Amino acid sequence: MAEISAKLVKELRDKTGAGMMDCKKALAETNGDMEKAMEWLRQRGITKAEKQAGKTTAEGLVGSYIHTGGRIGVLVEVNCQTDFVARNEAFQTLVKDIAMQIAASPNVEYVRVSDIPAEVVEKEKAIEMGKDDLANKPENVRAKIVEGRIEKRLKDMALLEQPYIKDQSITVEDLVKKHIASLGENIQVRRFVRFIMGEGIEKQESDFAAEVAAQTGAKEAAPAPAAVVDEKPAEEAVPAPEPVAKEKPAKEEKPKSDDKKGKKKK
Repeated sequence: MAEISAKLVKELRDKTGAGMMDCKKALAETNGDMEKAMEWLRQRGITKAEKQAGKTTAEGLVGSYIHTGGRIGVLVEVNCQTDFVARNEAFQTLVKDIAMQIAASPNVEYVRVSDIPAEVVEKEKAIEMGKDDLANKPENVRAKIVEGRIEKRLKDMALLEQPYIKDQSITVEDLVKKHIASLGENIQVRRFVRFIMGEGIEKQESDFAAEVAAQTGAKEAAPAPAAVVDEKPAEEAVPAPEPVAKEKPAKEEKPKSDDKKGKKKK
């Protein structure tokens, strides 16, 4: 690979208006060939993107993405210059793709590396400096190793530095620049928020096996309930009814005949 000098990078920057890092990358990809490097930048829309970079972006969209199952959700604000572009299908697709990218990148917390607060950077440096694998190395070597690790760590935290999930050969920043070139307006990812189901809620943890064992032991220790005997009250003996004596019907007196009423006269 040809050595990429600062002078060559500046020359490409002056010709294209692209950023220093983009020019350096273009020259590295093309082995220092100026013409091929310019073509490389044009293919990615980087030259046009740089020209639009300073323009105000006050329009745009707030896009969303809900992952399957509804356990992860993302809101992202992407700005452009006019509402005409905001209504463009290509711009709307870009916003959705960026929201999906955020959902798929759990380590991403900031839009760009420059957004990461200084105290976070210092904290990461302290963590790296204290790792055991650097304990026996000279101070200057440790500092250099830590610098490389921190650079990688900060990029892991920045959205625009992530490989694009639908095309790993480009970053999210490259994707945005391509749309700047095709739509002719400055486009900026302003902010985003990620929601994770249950995040921040303390869940009560229990030992399921111990809980089952405790419940089982409690059941064994409990005395068996006494059997309930369904006793019916003894029925009182009902005395047999006394036999009723039948009354004999009274004899009917036969009427006396008239001729026997008195004595016969002699």
